[in-house]
Amino acid sequence: MATLKAETFRANSSDELKTKLVELKKEQFNLRFRQASGELENPARMKSVRREIARIKTVLGEQNTASTKAEG
Repeated sequence: MATLKAETFRANSSDELKTKLVELKKEQFNLRFRQASGELENPARMKSVRREIARIKTVLGEQNTASTKAEG
């Protein structure tokens, strides 16, 4: 899977981002489980999943800040 940039996440709504975040957290858990049992085939995927989670959290934070400033 190609690395996704933050710009691609900014085009999504917050509900879509939260859904994607849950999916990535589940995948991260499964990757950690496979690594512990010695069945992990692609260790680099752990790093990319972790970074995608961080990107989504960053975009969600930006959206929250923007909506707070718009209200106030």
